[in-house]
Amino acid sequence: MLGNRIQRARKALGLSLRDLAEKVALSHAAIKKYEDSKVTPSSDMLIKLAYALHVRVEYFFRPERFTLENIQYRKHADMPERQLDEITAKILDQIERRVELESLFPSAPIQKFSQIDFPKKINDFHDIEGVADQIRKQWNLGCEPLPDLIDIIEERGIKVFEIDNQQYPKFDGLYVDINGMPVIVVGSQWPGDRQRFTLAHELGHLFLDGLLSADMDVESCCNRFAGAFLLPRQTLVTMLGEHRNYIEPRELSLLKQEFGISMTSILHRAEEAGIISNTLYRQLRFEFNERGWSKREPGQQCPKERTHIFEQMIFHALAEEYIGESKAAELMNLSLESLRSMRAMESQDVASHQ
Repeated sequence: MLGNRIQRARKALGLSLRDLAEKVALSHAAIKKYEDSKVTPSSDMLIKLAYALHVRVEYFFRPERFTLENIQYRKHADMPERQLDEITAKILDQIERRVELESLFPSAPIQKFSQIDFPKKINDFHDIEGVADQIRKQWNLGCEPLPDLIDIIEERGIKVFEIDNQQYPKFDGLYVDINGMPVIVVGSQWPGDRQRFTLAHELGHLFLDGLLSADMDVESCCNRFAGAFLLPRQTLVTMLGEHRNYIEPRELSLLKQEFGISMTSILHRAEEAGIISNTLYRQLRFEFNERGWSKREPGQQCPKERTHIFEQMIFHALAEEYIGESKAAELMNLSLESLRSMRAMESQDVASHQ
C-alpha cells in the first residue's frame, strides 16, 4: 500500500523515478524499491518524501480503496500518456479526500446519485434530444438557463472535480466511474462556456452509456446531448423563431451571456433545430472564421464554473466539530497555518489544493 501511495504522488507531480530520487538524495533504484514495496522508508525518509511530493505524511497511510473504471476523456488525441497518468493520480487523491470527508458526517451531506431509466435504445439524434429533455424534467430544471452548473450536477450526487488545464492544455474533461460513483472532471482555466459544454458533454457519457445503437458515434452523441441539455430546442425556437434567413452576431452574443453556451454552439443548435439551413450555418461559420471569432469570440467571456461543495463541507464539519483543524488541513492538503488563515478570512483561495 505504501509503495502505491508513493508512486501515485510521484505521478501526480509528473516526476520520474530519477527526479524524485534527486529531491531526496537517493538513487532511483532505491525509490523503485519503495514503490515496489520491497523496502519500507524510515520515518525521516517519509517526511522527506512528503515534502518532495507536496503531500502530508498522513497521505501515505490512507487505504487504497478506489479504482477508476470506464474512463471517457474529452481531450486532444495526441495528449501524452504521462499526462493522463498524472491526471488520474490527482483524481484518485481528490476522491479519497472527498469520500473520507463525507463519511465523517452523521448523515450523508450529499444525496446519492440515482440513474434515470430510459425505455428504449437510441437510434437517432432526435432521441438524444428527448433524453436531455427528460433529465431536465426529472431534475426540475424547466427550460430556463442553468446557472452554477457544477452545483446542479453535484446536488444530484455526481461528483465534480477540477484539473488545472494550464498545466494540461490538451485536456478538456472526463467522465469516470469510481467504485460505482459517477465523477466528472473539468479543466479549471477554460472560459465558462467551454467548461459548461464539457460538463454537459460528460453528463452525456453518463446517461447515454449503453443506450446508443452500434452505428452512432459516441462523442458526436455526447456533443448533441450537451447542446440540448444547455439549450433545449423549444427554448431556442422561442428565442429565435421557427425559421430564420439570417441571425445577427449580437443576438448570438446575448444568448451566450444568458445560457452560458458559445456563439458557435448556439449556431450549431439552430441548425440542429431546423431554424437555419446548413447553407446559412456554413456561411455564418465562414464569417466567424474570417473575423477570428472561431478562436476567440467577441464580447464578454462567460464566468468560469467553480466547485464549492468540498470547501463548504470542510467548514461545515469544523463548525459542528465533526473534525478538528488538523484533520481539516489534512483533507485540504494544506498546512495548519494556511487553514487557520482561511478560517480567519485572511485567505480565500483553496482552488489550488483541490
